[in-house]
Amino acid sequence: MVLVELFWTFLMIGFVSFGGGYAMIPVIEREVSAHGWMTTQEFTDVIAIAGMSPGPIATNSAIFVGYKTAALPGAIVSALGMVIPSLLIILMIATFFFKFNENRIVKSAFYGLRPIITGLIIYAALRFAITNNVLGGTISWQMISLLAIFSISLFSLIKLRMHPIFVIMLAGICGVLLY
Repeated sequence: MVLVELFWTFLMIGFVSFGGGYAMIPVIEREVSAHGWMTTQEFTDVIAIAGMSPGPIATNSAIFVGYKTAALPGAIVSALGMVIPSLLIILMIATFFFKFNENRIVKSAFYGLRPIITGLIIYAALRFAITNNVLGGTISWQMISLLAIFSISLFSLIKLRMHPIFVIMLAGICGVLLY
């Protein structure tokens, strides 16, 4: 029964989530919490690992959730549930894309989706920052060091245009040294 729940949940998430993996994180978190498959802290750890792993973060997250919930079969059905909608939607879009690419309504719809995608990504970032006591709570050396790592990483990515892999590695090294 849990395999069917995992498959169906991730299939629905795959069909209704737009904007890439990071925009899907709040939806996945809500479903994982609602089903009691993981605690918020466990899910936060999954996102950290999924973000550093090769491949799409949403699919990686689904695989981790499925594995924790029902071992290898859970990982497989969760991955299939997450990937099948994208595959079907891309096949349909590819069939009609070149035909409707210049349609004003299609262009307007894609333009209108941009703000909500940005909002979902910002929401996910803020939610994880709050969950990990980066925002709010008492001021401690850990909170200050987390904000420093974040600020330096953001500066390195935006202003210094450092490669994200290099920034991730440096942040990980800082985490090992500080914590």
